[in-house]
Amino acid sequence: MINTDELELNEKLIHINRVAKTTSGGRNMSFSALMVVGDGNGHIGFGHAKAKEVPEAIRKASEIAKKSLIFVPRKDGTIHYQVVGRQDASRVMLKPASEGTGVIACTAVRAVLDAVGVKDILTKSQGSRNSLNVVRATFNGLKSLQSPEQIAARRGRSA
Repeated sequence: MINTDELELNEKLIHINRVAKTTSGGRNMSFSALMVVGDGNGHIGFGHAKAKEVPEAIRKASEIAKKSLIFVPRKDGTIHYQVVGRQDASRVMLKPASEGTGVIACTAVRAVLDAVGVKDILTKSQGSRNSLNVVRATFNGLKSLQSPEQIAARRGRSA
């Protein structure tokens, strides 16, 4: 568990969606918010929440994001190796890039990578373009990354 008190977290709103539930009395409108928080130094989390008002949905999503923080190993502003994250019908390929390339990504993936502190990366988003599934796929890909030290330790070697 990562202690959020000592981290300087930046919040980024990715998507707000108006949703309606049809009842016998008519339509009940509410809002869902998708949010990413990160410190730009490897810590990242995302949250998705729903409420009757937009500010409340954003606040709830932010709290959920702070509870789901993970650490992503990085190297010189990029990731160590290529990885593919999957969530339902969405696939996001994350590929390390040389310095000066920038973040080549769609808006949802870009928000996640900016929050984690990745400066140079190539991405490809395939399948469903649903913002929530794309963010989850990116998150799953980043979660599966390991540093060379972790891989060496798992294999019983020295880094």
